[in-house]
Amino acid sequence: MRKILLPATLAAVALAAPGTATALTAATTFGVSATVLKTCSVAANPLGFGNYTPAAGALTVNTTVNVKCTKSTPFTVALNGGSTAGGTITQRLMTNGTDTLQYNLYTTAAFATLFGDGTTGSTMPGVGTGLATAVALTVFGSLPDNAANQAVSTGAYADTINVTVTY
Repeated sequence: MRKILLPATLAAVALAAPGTATALTAATTFGVSATVLKTCSVAANPLGFGNYTPAAGALTVNTTVNVKCTKSTPFTVALNGGSTAGGTITQRLMTNGTDTLQYNLYTTAAFATLFGDGTTGSTMPGVGTGLATAVALTVFGSLPDNAANQAVSTGAYADTINVTVTY
């Protein structure tokens, strides 16, 4: 008697019951990867001092700057001196025509540290918690009651502050 050796595929077919098919498979794996890049977005709420009567007392208010960054991304928030001509970080100004009204922004409720751009005044640090949750940083505003420096006409005064997030 002679023995015949069949390749494995033929042997599987030969061993299958008559009338049934046998499926053969091969398998492998592949890797999946992505690189998450850091990103941040920022939104700011307006800061309104409301009605001001010279010589009736200073006004203090606060607002928030909301920063959303990828998780664990460190960031720094800086504020410029404003859009009013002559305004600086050490003396911000709101304008109404040719008149200006002095005010300033601070990093704490004690009004001790000016909120600045990093070259003048302080910036505010933070760490991202993920893009679904904002980190709220409080900005404290003070409109001093210095009648000599606040000799202004009546009307609405405004300024625009640029917020910069560095990450």
